[in-house]
Amino acid sequence: MDLVLLCVFLPLVTVAWGQYGDYYYGPYNYGDNDEWVNVYRQGFNFQCPHGQVIVAIRSVFNKKEGSDRLWNYACMPAAQSLGEPTECWWEEINRAGTEWYQTCSNNGLVAGFQSQYFPSVLDREWQFYCCRYSRRCPYSCWLTTEYPGHYGEDMDMMMYTYDHYIRGATTTFSAVDR
Repeated sequence: MDLVLLCVFLPLVTVAWGQYGDYYYGPYNYGDNDEWVNVYRQGFNFQCPHGQVIVAIRSVFNKKEGSDRLWNYACMPAAQSLGEPTECWWEEINRAGTEWYQTCSNNGLVAGFQSQYFPSVLDREWQFYCCRYSRRCPYSCWLTTEYPGHYGEDMDMMMYTYDHYIRGATTTFSAVDR
């Protein structure tokens, strides 16, 4: 009898264990701590591989380097429940030296960033690379509280489970703090 139960439940446990990977991201591999997608005061373009989205953002600030930041990102495949990416595009540019709020249009998820530094305002302009998937992303959006509370703080933000995605960002700008 025990052998019969084992034969019945072992495949179920195997299936459940295989699905576990769809609900939790493991530790992120940013690469070596010295590997950033940019150097201070320089532009960059970062895109996840096709079918993947941004799931972690890491940033450090340096006032001596023009009040700029180093950036690093981690990507993971989007949940299978979203289907395949149907289209990807670059959103409008968020200009340097201004406050802005932007989400990916057309129910897109953030799959990359490009940014250019402007020394005249000690700030960056940003553009999001967004991808839409064949099945609509069920979501209710909110701004996370996982952001630096002060412009000079370091940042390490991670999405710990599937069904949580980065859809946009907001910033503040101070002409005094730059």
